[in-house]
Amino acid sequence: MFTATLIAADGLAEGDVSTAADRLARAGCAPSAHRWIDRGVAADIAFAVDPAAARGALEGVFARTDVVVQPTEGREKALLVADMDSTMITVECIDELADYAGIKAQVAEVTERAMRGELDFEGALDARVALLAGLDEGAIDRCLAERVRIMPGAHALVGTMRSRGATAILVSGGFTRFAEPVARTIGFDRAIANVLSIADGRLTGQVARPIVGAATKEETLRATAAARGLPLARTLAVGDGANDLPMVRAAGLGVAYRAKPVVAAAAAARIEHGDLTALLYAQGIARADWSPSPG
Repeated sequence: MFTATLIAADGLAEGDVSTAADRLARAGCAPSAHRWIDRGVAADIAFAVDPAAARGALEGVFARTDVVVQPTEGREKALLVADMDSTMITVECIDELADYAGIKAQVAEVTERAMRGELDFEGALDARVALLAGLDEGAIDRCLAERVRIMPGAHALVGTMRSRGATAILVSGGFTRFAEPVARTIGFDRAIANVLSIADGRLTGQVARPIVGAATKEETLRATAAARGLPLARTLAVGDGANDLPMVRAAGLGVAYRAKPVVAAAAAARIEHGDLTALLYAQGIARADWSPSPG
């Protein structure tokens, strides 16, 4: 059996759920029962066959409503591996750090192309960091305090999953000086990210090797699942850029969160309208059962 979950940013009516069930029936998916997870916000519809047809029948049909289609068994996940920039936080840290050097537009253009998959990630990272050579180290802490904001729903997502026994790991192609405090604030078990080289209180323009990129993200997902004895079906990966694609494809539920087109096209689920709590609804977890982030 499969489950289609409708998650509405602006409200969901009973008639919308009935319409969705009708569309599944016309697509040959053999829908059966439906239930509210939280009335007016999120609902599940069970169906028997053809998840690809179900996505085609439901995605983009209801205004500001995200749709997640997945196998019913194992939908609650025991491992979360998440990207940081533009996923768990609202900004791209390297772009904001570049603003303190007066070169944000130049760096942001490269970031955008790399996240779209148009540039090699490692080469693009080296090129951007090289432009920051000589920047005062203090700009990192200023940027963290002044620019970095936690994405809505991040605390609830991580806190709830961990309270229910899941492991949560933040894996970023960004930098430890941002990822580690962000991970602590949100409540992740640990953070993995790149290390900026600093000498005499200034950035050298280099990044320590090996680079944390797409391969690291996928390997973290696979290795952690194996260490915990989890099938990949019990894993959740979420990200927005091309360097997230391997882990998104490998996960039991791979989610493109307000993502670049190349990621949105490849992911099993897309969240465009809701915040990160949509990933709790995707697991069938109602608001009454959400938890604050573990301390």
